[in-house]
Amino acid sequence: MQGSRFTEEELAVAKSVDLTAVASCLGFTVKRVGRYHTLKEMDSVRIYNRSHWFRWSRQYEKGSNGGSQIDFLRVFAGMEVKEAVFWLLDFVGYRRVQEENKKLELKYQVSREPEKTKEFVLPLPSRDNSYLYSYLREERGLSDQVINYFIEKNLIYESRHYHNVVFKGNDKDGITRFASMRGVFDKEGKFFKCDVAGNDKNYGFNVTNAESTELVVFEAAIDLMSYMDIFSDFESNMLSLGMLADAPLITFLKENSQISSIRFCLDNDEPGRKASLELCEKYYELGYEVEDSPPPSGFKDYNEWIVAKKRDFEVPMNCDSRKCYQNKTVIVKSALTKQK
Repeated sequence: MQGSRFTEEELAVAKSVDLTAVASCLGFTVKRVGRYHTLKEMDSVRIYNRSHWFRWSRQYEKGSNGGSQIDFLRVFAGMEVKEAVFWLLDFVGYRRVQEENKKLELKYQVSREPEKTKEFVLPLPSRDNSYLYSYLREERGLSDQVINYFIEKNLIYESRHYHNVVFKGNDKDGITRFASMRGVFDKEGKFFKCDVAGNDKNYGFNVTNAESTELVVFEAAIDLMSYMDIFSDFESNMLSLGMLADAPLITFLKENSQISSIRFCLDNDEPGRKASLELCEKYYELGYEVEDSPPPSGFKDYNEWIVAKKRDFEVPMNCDSRKCYQNKTVIVKSALTKQK
């Protein structure tokens, strides 16, 4: 093969190579775990559909945390992109053929099947919300006032089967685009949590107020509810990302153009702190006023904070959120200004 450029066909062939075969050839021990494969020597690596991978232990290190077969060779075999493509084509026995009517049979390829889009169907509601109330009151420390607020807004309900709490994420027209579920029966420290199949991850659990220009952002739906309970804030726009990526935030801002300030109330752990600072920087550069407002030191998230309050632990509950985080906000903005 000559030249430094590859044809679309050659790149397609390189990206059709069975990634588990590539990993085995490099000396890794490939293991199947449910619907994905992993590596015995590096179990934070996940190989999906034998065609792409992700490394959860380095999920915030762009360029080395996942991608195609080419990226796998670049990260784990130290190859340049061009070298990796040549390697993959040689691995499957690809040769450039002059005859148009001749087609080579290549080895180690994964057949591409069109992805089937699952229909988004909300779980059937239970006859009442008794398990929901019990769980959110007793386990999560939320008040009836806040629980009633979300039920009356038709944003949460109890599912008929398994009695999970269902959190609905609506678009600007009130149509549910996203939903997640949280089990109410934790067993031996294990709990059930998942998104409803077929949902649109560009949306998240949210509360909207067209009269408010402020948006408060959380990782989890229950943290959003806890914040509302702690500060009796029924006026601000609020959004749960359900993750640390900002796809739901991008959508929310598009649908609510009145927003001018964003307060990030992400978790107090390392991933949450890192994501919060990155998001503060990104949206400050986009022209929004930003605040980094995690829960007080010693609490992982806002729900831990309210549960501690309910159990009579000594926690700082007598401050207004804006005053509590005023100094921190200035620090964040100053740091971002210096980077300009």
